[in-house]
Amino acid sequence: MSDLTYLDSVVLGVVEGLTEFLPVSSTGHLTITEGLLGLRVDDKAVTSFTALIQLGAIAATLLYFWRDITRLAAAWSRGLRSARHRDDADYRLAWFVVFGSVPLGVVGLLGKDLITGPLRSLWVVAVALIAWSGVMWFAEARASQRKGEHDVRLADALAIGLLQCVSLVPGVSRSGATISAGLLRGLDRVTATRLSFFLAIPALTAAGLYELKDVDTAVVGWGQIAVGTLVSFLIAYASIAWLLRFVQHHPITVFVYYRVGLGALLIALLTTGVVSAT
Repeated sequence: MSDLTYLDSVVLGVVEGLTEFLPVSSTGHLTITEGLLGLRVDDKAVTSFTALIQLGAIAATLLYFWRDITRLAAAWSRGLRSARHRDDADYRLAWFVVFGSVPLGVVGLLGKDLITGPLRSLWVVAVALIAWSGVMWFAEARASQRKGEHDVRLADALAIGLLQCVSLVPGVSRSGATISAGLLRGLDRVTATRLSFFLAIPALTAAGLYELKDVDTAVVGWGQIAVGTLVSFLIAYASIAWLLRFVQHHPITVFVYYRVGLGALLIALLTTGVVSAT
């Protein structure tokens, strides 16, 4: 019988969908939730489950941005076939997404044992939630927001892709890292957020498919995986729509207060022994 119940899978699916694209760290929240549910946060079967249900969030991204994805894919295809189409801004942006995704893939593979082992500690999550909040605050303070989507350059994509690697530390937040990097490169907040979504597609898809090999159906059944993924998809779709509207008029520093408060609460719970670090 599976150790992870259908109720657990629904709860984790909701947490994944709500937090995957908000700059609050989905991995951190999933780790906290797993601990509260009594699951072993460093169990490979559990970490595989959380990676797999991210595919639901990715499906939501594909559906929400299907027009943009189709446009970029078509421009990329035309550019590959004909040199006269290679000055198209969409062709360049498609390549930038590819190049910006490479660093995370390389670092993720090389550091997999560290990421799924020692870093899966609630102490790491607590410290990262607070520490990265300072980076987000600095990014907003320095943001010029002078560049839109068609002003993105290769150096911008590579800088964002490199900083995205820091999000492999639970508690940092992939969207928090990529949006902060975009703001520091002079992108406006909406462009930085959209680029964060585009970069999420190859990164999270690859992570989810890679984790298929570690699925242990004695701990996590396929039924629970299906339920968690579906819930993640539905909640993530709503979260994407909300976040894009939100960043048009609000800075990401709004999330800093929540991150710092959660990090401080988690430290207090760990110090008093209310929750276990792993």
